[in-house]
Amino acid sequence: MIRNAIQRLMYGRYGSDPFNLFLVGLYLTVYFVFALTHFSPLYWVSLALVAYSLFRMLSHNFSRRRAENAKFMKVAGPVIQWFRFRRTIHRDKEHRYFKCPNCGQCLRVPRGKGRITVTCRGCGATFQEKS
Repeated sequence: MIRNAIQRLMYGRYGSDPFNLFLVGLYLTVYFVFALTHFSPLYWVSLALVAYSLFRMLSHNFSRRRAENAKFMKVAGPVIQWFRFRRTIHRDKEHRYFKCPNCGQCLRVPRGKGRITVTCRGCGATFQEKS
């Protein structure tokens, strides 16, 4: 019953996106700092952040919200991809990752094969590395 009410409320609304998740995370951080310091301007900043996040989530103007998210992703996208790649490297115990010294492309090779010659698929350069 409540699920249907939420679905009806959100019908035709923009909803959530990575920029909204960032705003909510920033809100939680600012509010936590306010709770520790009791510096009242931080309370108002956190309130503005959560209000703007709700405004974006409930908005009917899809084109404006998508443009805002695109601007955010243009700035934050490389940072997000870097963290995701680091997480992948950390989780992958069967491979080693190298950067091509010529073009900078990331290459994955099997772990534990000793000293091997790696050939870059992007530029064709070859170099020796220990796997």
